[in-house]
Amino acid sequence: MKNVTHSFVFLAHWPSAGSFGLNTDILATNLINLTVVVGVLIYFGKGVCASCLLKDLLDNRKQRILSTIRNSEELRRGTIEQLEKARIRLQKVELEADEYRMNGYSEIEREKANLINATSISLEQLEKSKNETLYFEKQRAMNQVRQRVFQQAVQGALGTLNSCLNTELHFRTIRANIGILGSLEWKR
Repeated sequence: MKNVTHSFVFLAHWPSAGSFGLNTDILATNLINLTVVVGVLIYFGKGVCASCLLKDLLDNRKQRILSTIRNSEELRRGTIEQLEKARIRLQKVELEADEYRMNGYSEIEREKANLINATSISLEQLEKSKNETLYFEKQRAMNQVRQRVFQQAVQGALGTLNSCLNTELHFRTIRANIGILGSLEWKR
């Protein structure tokens, strides 16, 4: 408060002519500036009342606020429209994803069925090949058994013949066979 009083005292002792100086006292300078502004407003604004100025300022402020609200509403509407568009796009993408998923599942099922059919056909061919192989192996085994049986029968018959034949019977059989062969030669 003491500073404010010093400012008024300082104004009273202001040298009048010929000098111009800077006042570095902030409070005194602000007070002088405010006094000058108020004086100019009173002098030039005699027909203008302070409430009218305040009303104009408030109207301008109101118009700026309303304009800002309108702009915000437009932005909000635009954002809502973009949000709706994004939701529609999301639904489309989800439907496409479901369609791809279902197509993928049906493709997997189709591939599974094809694989099962191919495996079934391969198994049938393997079964047929196995049966043919078994049949041929069985035939070969039966032929081998027949050959052995025949060999054993022949060996048994030869053994029996050799044991039963004596030398005289042997010579007689040879002479009879020579006789048969000799009669065949004469007929020609």
